[in-house]
Amino acid sequence: MIEDLGHGVHCIDTGYLRPGLAASFLVRNGDETAIIETGTPRSVGRILKAMSLAGVAPESVRWIIPTHVHLDHAGGAGALLAHCPNARMLVHPQGLRHMTDPARLVAGAVAVYGQAVFDQLYGTVVAASPERVLAADDGSAWALGSRLLRITDTPGHARHHFCVWDEASAGWFTGDTFGVAYQELYTAGRPFLMPTTTPVQFDPEALHRSIDTLMAASPSRFYLTHFGLLENAPGLADELRADIDGYVRLCRDTPQGPEAEADLITRLTAHTVAQLRTRGCRWRRAALERFLRFDMDLNAPGLLGWQARQAASPR
Repeated sequence: MIEDLGHGVHCIDTGYLRPGLAASFLVRNGDETAIIETGTPRSVGRILKAMSLAGVAPESVRWIIPTHVHLDHAGGAGALLAHCPNARMLVHPQGLRHMTDPARLVAGAVAVYGQAVFDQLYGTVVAASPERVLAADDGSAWALGSRLLRITDTPGHARHHFCVWDEASAGWFTGDTFGVAYQELYTAGRPFLMPTTTPVQFDPEALHRSIDTLMAASPSRFYLTHFGLLENAPGLADELRADIDGYVRLCRDTPQGPEAEADLITRLTAHTVAQLRTRGCRWRRAALERFLRFDMDLNAPGLLGWQARQAASPR
């Protein structure tokens, strides 16, 4: 449930959908703690239990920091804040209103998943007390004892997304900006990075710029919400950039019409399976397709939404 990653950082599996899919991170410095990413409302009990195992009292939490307001990252933020009496929440300025009044956020998720699946995945999203929520602007720095956490605006996955630079570990808490790297898909110890293009604000050009921003800091490590510690290695960012471009090409090549989403899911899945095969992944194809299905089902409509906005925008 909780893993010590060194540098005062602990990884907590939030229990979203399956083990190893979504993480929350404890960052400790002296008597103060920050929680970066909160999972869903159903994750709050797991986080509190993990904190207890790590000897972290809720009263020691100074900051609760979702990287963006998608519910697998921020759905539990309001409820967790209520358990941490001395904490304040830091959120992207464009996402702040959704944390204090999550009605539109919930309605958007229900539109994607349907009410029954939403209830199963998320439960009740609790609004955060407005007086305890702060807008964390691009370039702002927030003290955690003697440690500084710096906020950098990183649109591309969503306009309300920032990443958190931790000077003490020379690491980025990347949310969804640096893609996903499920540990089950590592081959020969090397991660397999995939972009995440979920609805509704995917922008490949902005995402390229955000990745450039992350790499300009010469990071030693990345803390991925999906999933865990990723040590920086030559070529990782280039592989991710190439895959973003590959996703865009597949979207553009998909014939428009009522079957476009299903067609694109098939194309994305085949593309990803082929890449994994070149890396030496030996999973049975059917099992691999089942494992990838959740991400592909979200990536396809996000890409098609971007393409529709491009077509509608003035030339």
